[in-house]
Amino acid sequence: MSELKTKVVSKEPVLSLAMDFLAVAQQAAIASYPWIGKGRKNEADGAGTKAMRDRMNLIDMTGVIVIGEGELDEAPMLYIDEVLGTGNGPHVDIAVDPVEGTTLMSKGQDDSITVIAVSSRGSLLHAPDMYMKKIAVGPKAKGHINIDASLTDNMISVANALGKDIKELTVMIQDRPRHDHLIKQVFDVGAKVKLFSDGDVTGAIGTALEEIDVDILVGTGGAPEGVIAATALKCLGGDFQGKLAPQNQEEFDRCIKMGLSNPEIVLTIDDIVKSDDCFFVATGITDGTLMKGIRKTEDGSILTHSFLTVGGMDEKIQFIEAYHRY
Repeated sequence: MSELKTKVVSKEPVLSLAMDFLAVAQQAAIASYPWIGKGRKNEADGAGTKAMRDRMNLIDMTGVIVIGEGELDEAPMLYIDEVLGTGNGPHVDIAVDPVEGTTLMSKGQDDSITVIAVSSRGSLLHAPDMYMKKIAVGPKAKGHINIDASLTDNMISVANALGKDIKELTVMIQDRPRHDHLIKQVFDVGAKVKLFSDGDVTGAIGTALEEIDVDILVGTGGAPEGVIAATALKCLGGDFQGKLAPQNQEEFDRCIKMGLSNPEIVLTIDDIVKSDDCFFVATGITDGTLMKGIRKTEDGSILTHSFLTVGGMDEKIQFIEAYHRY
């Protein structure tokens, strides 16, 4: 019986694992929940990381961490190149952030989430933990962005694609001094800025959802988050471009070591996620733009709110509320 199961499962596509990884995201978020507002982000991240790893090891797959908690000498769990799963089933690349927005969570603020991106083996970019210049848009503006052009030129192009006046655009930018020149360009054309403090994955996804008032996400942030956001946007039919931004020779050399022969080349969404056999799942920890946070009910159950989007399917989006009894 076990041999038959192995043969059948090994032929299943990556998408067959989506519900398994939904459970992974839920458990990681629940494990982090007790640390909300406690000012101890390392403990929160550690709890989410352990729960995530434990649950992934139960899945019939051979999963390799390509975006995780760091190198082997930096992280005891979910380190880059760690192999997880039972060894049966699909071979996949996995990009994770058990607690995206650890600072937000530690301060009891909104938009802290658990995020996971999964794709067929060898298809996700091995992005080093450094800065990446990014621009993201939704499906209607796909093919109308150029990361090497000015933000002003990109706003003109996106506005035309969306059938909007440029003054109607909303541009989401992380509130950092390094982005002052971007904020000025938005103000100069009369468009609207939407600033955020930490975690840009939610903002990137927001460009692809009509319910969220974001047309463009732009700025320089973490490269690992860029890979995760690009996977979500690929599933949603949106567009993403990135460009690694090494800050010194050590970071430049690290790119070379990880197989990126030209670290400063423009990376399209298809360079970052080379397969349509992919999915993205997130669970809210604190309330946010995309999802509600973890809640406890009167009977002691825990209520989670999650978001799932998969590549290569017509039904691209699911919001899932689930009760967990303990």
